[in-house]
Amino acid sequence: MGFSLRRVTWREWLGLAAGLLAVGSTPLPWTVLSADTATSDVRDAFGTLPHSDVVRTAWHSDLFSWGPPLLLAVVGLAVVLFGQVSKARVSGLPQLWLVGGLATVLLMVIGWTTLDWVFDTDQRAFLDAAGVSISGGIGRYLGMVFAVGSVVVAIVDIRAARAESRASRRRR
Repeated sequence: MGFSLRRVTWREWLGLAAGLLAVGSTPLPWTVLSADTATSDVRDAFGTLPHSDVVRTAWHSDLFSWGPPLLLAVVGLAVVLFGQVSKARVSGLPQLWLVGGLATVLLMVIGWTTLDWVFDTDQRAFLDAAGVSISGGIGRYLGMVFAVGSVVVAIVDIRAARAESRASRRRR
């Protein structure tokens, strides 16, 4: 029995979609510098800087920005490709999906808490003294939503796999 797109479950499609959408969020702003509390001189200086100096995509940030979405996409692809292999499902593919999703969420949380580490110590001190804040952009929020969504669907898939297992034992 070979691979068939028709046999891929909606849960597996959602797992792949979450990974692909997370990768799709990487060109969006992931790290944003803002000068809301800074002096007007600093805000004016921000206006003259190139956009890429004030807003960074995941690809121009750090490993904790672009790595987790790629991991989530690989996990989603594995779920779609191996979800039809009954031996893989019984051996723990849904649980592996959950672990991969939780690892992605953990890596994103680490990335969020170490957001200012993208800048060296001198740069951070200068930005802090100037009243510039470093925060997550829309891409970081979307990436986290997709990762959490994948974890939720993985839990639903684990429950479905348990129900399938119970049903197959009753038939025997």
